[in-house]
Amino acid sequence: MKTNNLSSSSEDYLENILHLSRKKTDVRVTDLAIEMKISKPSVNKAIINLKNLGLIEHEKYGTITLTNEGENIAKKVRDKHNILKKFLIDVLEIEEEKADKEACEIEHILSSETIEKIKLFVDRYKK
Repeated sequence: MKTNNLSSSSEDYLENILHLSRKKTDVRVTDLAIEMKISKPSVNKAIINLKNLGLIEHEKYGTITLTNEGENIAKKVRDKHNILKKFLIDVLEIEEEKADKEACEIEHILSSETIEKIKLFVDRYKK
């Protein structure tokens, strides 16, 4: 289930902004385009949408920062991703790169309740 009815793409942008902000002080459109392997015009369009939703702050040619709400959503998406990746690697023994890619695809369609049950399963499985 999508967080706040955002598209999968919007969730990916928020997650990547969070990731980049942990690695560097200033996150810019170019950084996001490189990280996500997409064009700067595509990033600019998404940034305008996320700004209009109140999920980021951004001035033209300036840095991109998450609002509190944007950061909360990004953290939820990141946590879903990490739980799914752990499940794919630890339980199903999927190679890490493939698990990371597939977790990114799956994270957008599973509900928080399902993710929580997967987390509990992985915790029990490891014991």
